[in-house]
Amino acid sequence: MGSPGTGGTDADDGQLARLIERGGELLQAVAGAGGLAAIGALLASRRDLTRADWRMLSSWQDDAVRGVFEVRVPGARAVTVLNLVDDLEYRVYGLPGTPGTPGTPGTLASGMFVSGTLLPLTADDEAWLASGAPAAYPASGARRVARLAIDMATREPDLVFRNPERVKQGWEHMRRDREEFLAFFGADELVLPTLEAEGRLNAYYKRRQDAALAARGRHRAVSDSGETTFVMPPGFFEFDTVGIIYDEVDGFVVVPEYGMLLAMFADPSLAADREHANVLRAYLREDAIPPLPLRRVAAAYPRSVDAVFRRVLGNRNFTWRQHGEGLLRKRKPGYYESEPLPSVAVLSDRVMELARGRR
Repeated sequence: MGSPGTGGTDADDGQLARLIERGGELLQAVAGAGGLAAIGALLASRRDLTRADWRMLSSWQDDAVRGVFEVRVPGARAVTVLNLVDDLEYRVYGLPGTPGTPGTPGTLASGMFVSGTLLPLTADDEAWLASGAPAAYPASGARRVARLAIDMATREPDLVFRNPERVKQGWEHMRRDREEFLAFFGADELVLPTLEAEGRLNAYYKRRQDAALAARGRHRAVSDSGETTFVMPPGFFEFDTVGIIYDEVDGFVVVPEYGMLLAMFADPSLAADREHANVLRAYLREDAIPPLPLRRVAAAYPRSVDAVFRRVLGNRNFTWRQHGEGLLRKRKPGYYESEPLPSVAVLSDRVMELARGRR
């Protein structure tokens, strides 16, 4: 393997050069077809693609890496960068500012930053191709760039988990965080008036100052001072109640109108009410709601669960014991497609240093 920034990989230089050239051609085809989201359609429509083309495009569809990158080692052909989101290094070809690469004028220097998407060129992840025109930032913009990386990790923790070490750290932090949640609230499941939920959760975070050190989740934000706050999901303020569940596996889950759902299972006659029935239908329909809350209400109300589902689904033969898991798998297939990941992402020391103005 060549040294970082020289362009050397396990493939010889000639083979790598051909990969880079062909990757650029395929990238133009992808852009013309509508971008990375159109790769599936491109694979289905282009009969002239070679087996190698097919493998490369399929890897772009499955393994593209989005992030905010710090330039570590500039080079004549490739640039070694550190992804501030997943804390992994990548050797990248085709970045604007690399000698011989068309694009934004100027030269990328150590300490600068770029944000964008990287596409794998080799199966061993030794070489990557820059997609499109990544945005470039000077070294003086470090704090702004760190904010971009933190916000990306907050909105999409799965991006952090490309790094196996971050998965391990995420589970460890989530376990400790859940224990603190239980100690503070006395339970791992809360039903709160929506207008009070942010205040109650932020009182918890204010007491737990250490929660602001490194962990971010989908419903957490971090201020410039490093303070962690709870952020209500968009559209939730139109509902009367919100459910907060901190599960051992699914982690921190926020769901709307949980109070109404619980009330219907406590009193199954409410399943005849359209408004109550529509809450259950929404829980079954919405991809953003995992199976967890439905499993919880079924476990809490075993005597009424069948009656509620029979009425709402219009199926007299439904029983939760026989059909519940099958129903969840049918309605929420995305949940079962991959192994569970922690609901919080632990950020790298480097991005926290940059966020605090340290170089």
